[in-house]
Amino acid sequence: MDQEKTGKLIRTLRTQRGLTQKTLAEAVGVGDKAVSKWERGLGCPDVSLLPELARFLGVRLESLLSGELDANDQERGNMKKLQFYVCPSCGNFITSASEAGVSCCGRTLRPLEAQKAEGENRLSVEKIDDSWFVSSHHPMTKEHYLSFVALLTGDTLFLRRLYPEWDLQTRVPSFGHGILLWYCTQHGLFRQLI
Repeated sequence: MDQEKTGKLIRTLRTQRGLTQKTLAEAVGVGDKAVSKWERGLGCPDVSLLPELARFLGVRLESLLSGELDANDQERGNMKKLQFYVCPSCGNFITSASEAGVSCCGRTLRPLEAQKAEGENRLSVEKIDDSWFVSSHHPMTKEHYLSFVALLTGDTLFLRRLYPEWDLQTRVPSFGHGILLWYCTQHGLFRQLI
């Protein structure tokens, strides 16, 4: 394993997903200083961490060991890279495995950038049996509501449509850890790790 190449790949994959070093560290059970060392090529992950690290970053173990993405990793994509498009006219939402030319209601749509949810923007997420119970005190009025909640893992998308004037209380299946995304009609796309 070339620790500089592996470190560079870890940094690239982490930043592509909008993750902090601390978030990645917590996901694999190490300190953020360890992730910093890996990314600077001053050390490498313990062998016991590699399978979980590869899974969390959405690459094959061999790619992590070599420090290079092979053609399969580059072409197969990862559901966590899914692009979301929302039409400002009709509220239609469209997904794509990679950036695409998308239009609706005569408008060309751009992929949305997910903002990290902080403070009052975070959804309440509680594990109940084999699902996540997701709720929020968002107003859910006709003018200002959350139109969908989605859970993304490396190979799965689960999307739940939401409607104005309904309380935001829903369950999504627990597929392990992933990224929870939701769209606010006034403030855009948000994300939080679960």
